[in-house]
Amino acid sequence: MKLGFFASHNGSNMQAIIAACRAHRIAAEPVLVISNNPESGALQYARESGIPAYHLSRVTHPEAAALEQASLRVLDEHGVDLVILAGFMRKLGPGLVRTYQHRIVNIHPSLLPAYGGRGMYGKKVHQAVLAAGERETGATVHLVDKDYDTGPVLAQCRVKIRPGDTIKHLAARVQRQEHRLYVSTVAGIVAGEIVLPVD
Repeated sequence: MKLGFFASHNGSNMQAIIAACRAHRIAAEPVLVISNNPESGALQYARESGIPAYHLSRVTHPEAAALEQASLRVLDEHGVDLVILAGFMRKLGPGLVRTYQHRIVNIHPSLLPAYGGRGMYGKKVHQAVLAAGERETGATVHLVDKDYDTGPVLAQCRVKIRPGDTIKHLAARVQRQEHRLYVSTVAGIVAGEIVLPVD
C-alpha cells in the first residue's frame, strides 16, 4: 500500500508513521508529502528521507479548483492508496474527498465527537477540555468526509487529566498517545485488520 501525507507544520504523526514503515512495523510505502507551508518541517523531513515533497497552496495555485487538481494529480502520479492527514490545517476540497472516499484518515486530539469541529485544533482543543473540567481526554483516528471531524471513527485512546495539568503538559501527553494510536491504526488498515468501507 502506498501512503500519501498532508501536513502543515512538523508532521510529528507523519514522522512516526514513516519511521514505523521504515522499521517494517507497517507494511506500506510512504510515497509523497504535500504541505501548504513551504517552510514546514514536514517537507524538510520528507526531503531528508528521500520522499517526494510538494508545496501546494494558494500561493502556488491561487484558485481553489486548480489547487485541488494539482493535489489530485500528484496523488495519482504516485499511485497513492491511502491519504493521511497529519496536522494539515486546510480543509480538503470536495473533489479530493470524493475521489479518495473512505481512503483519507485524520487524527484529532480529543475523544470525538467531543471537542471537534471547525476551529477546534491543537492547543485550542486542550484549552477547551481543561476549561470544561473534564477528567479525561484522548485522541481519535477517523475517516475524513466533507465536514470537520465528522467521519466514522476508526480508533480511540484515552488520556487521564491530572490535577494541575496545563495546556502544554496535556498536549504533550496526548501527542505521545497520538503517535502510538496513529501508527497502530494505519498498520491495522494496511494489514486488513481494520476494514474500510468500500461504497
